[in-house]
Amino acid sequence: MPAWVNAGFQEYARRMPPEAQLKIAEVRPEPRSTASRGARGIERLIEAEARRIDSAIPKNTLKVVLDERGVAWSTAELAHRLATWRMESEDVAFIVGGADGLHDAVRHRAHFLWSVSSLTLPHGLVRVIVAEQLYRAHSILKNHPYHRE
Repeated sequence: MPAWVNAGFQEYARRMPPEAQLKIAEVRPEPRSTASRGARGIERLIEAEARRIDSAIPKNTLKVVLDERGVAWSTAELAHRLATWRMESEDVAFIVGGADGLHDAVRHRAHFLWSVSSLTLPHGLVRVIVAEQLYRAHSILKNHPYHRE
């Protein structure tokens, strides 16, 4: 990721309290080859990526897949969900697919499909947006003045 992505993510991650830490677990993309060309080749790539995503997420973790076909949540709705997840002591994984998207199996195993935007956004920018929105949702729950309505 470019330096601005890491800087943006870190800015919001450092603002989060210890009980709501943000961590990144990057899953390397499948190497491209001549065998990965065409529809079946792409399918094999995202299948392999799906296996790595599944192995990177601890058991009993709530899975939220970021997908343009998901449900759009307002910041207030995200704050409500965050509060619920905390009360249930659930760790949450926000899953962003690779350049070729996510395998349907990853979507089907998700507890939620969240659409951050109906626009197609670069993965790095989504990382920063999600971090900021999680910080904003946390600030709402703590009655911090960061969020204004």
